[in-house]
Amino acid sequence: MEWIAVTFGYSAVSALIPVFNIELYLVGLVSQRPQLAWWLLGLAAAAGQLTGKTLFYFAGRGSLRLPDWLHRRSGRRGAGRWSAWLGRMHDRFHHTAEHRPVWTVAVLLTSASVGLPPFAATALVAGWAQVRLTVFLATGLVGRFARFSAVAVAPGLLGAWWF
Repeated sequence: MEWIAVTFGYSAVSALIPVFNIELYLVGLVSQRPQLAWWLLGLAAAAGQLTGKTLFYFAGRGSLRLPDWLHRRSGRRGAGRWSAWLGRMHDRFHHTAEHRPVWTVAVLLTSASVGLPPFAATALVAGWAQVRLTVFLATGLVGRFARFSAVAVAPGLLGAWWF
């Protein structure tokens, strides 16, 4: 059971610091400890990832205060083409998320399971577009569980197939 807790923690860290790769961790762990349940590892990794990615979601929503080095310097222009474009994109994303929930769920599920577009960016945009938190968490958990369960079961399947 301690490996499940370690997997959860490592996954939460990997959600925030991409250098800590959860997929490589899972392959290494399952290779060394094949008796661990792949679905439990997948669930722990998915829950840990969602814990970290929810911070991205809240940052996109504006609920978290970002570090000072990410804020605009006072000497720069406030309004310009970039700001206008961002405003239009925000309105468009929010409108699409609100009026086309199937599209929103499909994009979130694809991002969470396949990784395209990257889930960190999708989490940030989901918060920015004001996607409901329950939709983000449910689709993220399902997609990440599918991804990490597949990664955790792969060494056993490939080993049985090749050897």
